[in-house]
Amino acid sequence: MPTQKVVTEQYGEHVKTCQSRWAGALAAEGFDAAIIHAGSEIISFLDDYIYPFRPNPHFLSWLPLTHHHDSVLIVQPGKTPVLHYYQPDDYWYLPPADPEAWWADQFDLNSERSAKAWEKSVPAGRVAFIGDAPCLADRENLNPSRLLNRLHLERTRKTPYEVACMAEAGRVAAFAHREAERAFREGCSEYQIHQRYCQAAGLVDAELPYGNIVALNENGAVLHYQERLHQRPEELHAFLIDAGATQQGYASDITRTYAARQGVFSEMIEAMDALQQDLCSGMREGVDYRDMHLEAHRKIAGVLAAFGIIRVSPEAAVETGLSSVFFPHGLGHFLGIQTHDVAGLIADVEGTEIPRPEGHPFLRLTRVLESGNALTVEPGLYFIDSLLRRWREQGDASAIDWTKVETLRPCGGIRIEDNIVVTGGEPLNLTRPAFG
Repeated sequence: MPTQKVVTEQYGEHVKTCQSRWAGALAAEGFDAAIIHAGSEIISFLDDYIYPFRPNPHFLSWLPLTHHHDSVLIVQPGKTPVLHYYQPDDYWYLPPADPEAWWADQFDLNSERSAKAWEKSVPAGRVAFIGDAPCLADRENLNPSRLLNRLHLERTRKTPYEVACMAEAGRVAAFAHREAERAFREGCSEYQIHQRYCQAAGLVDAELPYGNIVALNENGAVLHYQERLHQRPEELHAFLIDAGATQQGYASDITRTYAARQGVFSEMIEAMDALQQDLCSGMREGVDYRDMHLEAHRKIAGVLAAFGIIRVSPEAAVETGLSSVFFPHGLGHFLGIQTHDVAGLIADVEGTEIPRPEGHPFLRLTRVLESGNALTVEPGLYFIDSLLRRWREQGDASAIDWTKVETLRPCGGIRIEDNIVVTGGEPLNLTRPAFG
C-alpha cells in the first residue's frame, strides 16, 4: 500500500487565490461577507446510525478538512478568514485532531466546543450563507445562485495546490488499479477485487470519491454498475474497473478495461486505448469540448467499422445515431473536489446553459477549455442489450453484424479514462505517469 503524501506546497498561495476569488464575487453581488458551513451529520431515521459525512465543497475548497462537520468559515474581503473549528468534548466519537500549522496558520482560528458558537460572530451587513446544514435553513441569502455561479466558474481553473492533490489521488488510485488487475488475473470475484482495491488504496468505501464500478464480463455494459457479486463467473472474459481515490478532498477518476485472454476483445481494447490517448492530446486551451466529444464518436465508429461490427461508414454511424448505441455517455466531465465538478455546462453568472450537441443528452461538459481546467477523458464502447434491441427494432438492423455482436456481448464493454489538466501548451496527463 502506498503511503499517501500530504500536499502542503503552495497551499498558502491557494488560500490567497480563494480570498481573491471570493472577494471579487462578494463585491460583484453586493455582499459584505459569507458564512461557509461545512455541513452537519445526518442521522438515519429512528436509529443512531450516522451516514458518511461529505463536506460542503465550498468549505472544502478552502480547507483540507474532510471529516469536520459543523465547522464554519467566515469570509470578509480584506480580512483574514475566520475558522470556527468544531472540536467537541466527546467520548462517543473521536473528535477532530488539533489543527496543523501548515493549514491553520492561514486563518484566524477558534476551537469551538459548541456547534453553534459561530452564530455570535456573524458580521454586520449583507451576508451570504453557503451550505445545506439544517441550521442555515431559515437564513436570508442562502446559496444565492449568481454568487455561486461566479464561484463555480472560478473553480474550473485549478491552482497548483489543487493539481498536486489530484496528482497524488491519481498515484494512489493507479497503485490500487494494478492490484485490482492482479486480483482479476487470479480469478477473484467482483467483491474480492473491490476489497483488494480498497486495501491497496488504504481507503474505506466512505473515503472513495464515488462508488467503485467493479464489473466482470457482461456487467461491464452497465455504465454505473453498482453490484459487487461474491460469486465469480464460471468463465472470465473481461474486467472493467472505474475507481478513484481522494487526497485532501480532491478526486481522481480512472477507468481501465482488461481482457481475460488474447483475441478480438483484447485487440479492441488496444484500439480504444490508442484512440483515448489521441483524444487526451487534443485537450488544449481554446478547444470546444463538444467538438472533442463528437470526434470521439467518429473515432469509436471507426473502431466499430474496422472490426466489422458495423457495416456503414463512421460518418454515417455518427449522423444516424448508430455510434450512440455503442457509446451512449459523454466523453468526460470536470474534475476536482467533486468527481463531477461544477460549471461544466454554464456560460455565465446567470447560469446560462451551453447546449449539448443534438442527440447527445448525457454530455456533462460543453465549455471551451481554459488553462487550469481539470477533466476526464473516457471514451467507451459497449454491447448494451436494451440499446441494441431498440436499434434492431427501430433503426437499420442491417447496419450491424449481429453475429459479431453476439460473440462480444459476454465481454460487456470497454472504457478507458484518464485525468487531464489543460495548460497553455501540452496537456498534463495525471494518470499515465502514475501507472508507470
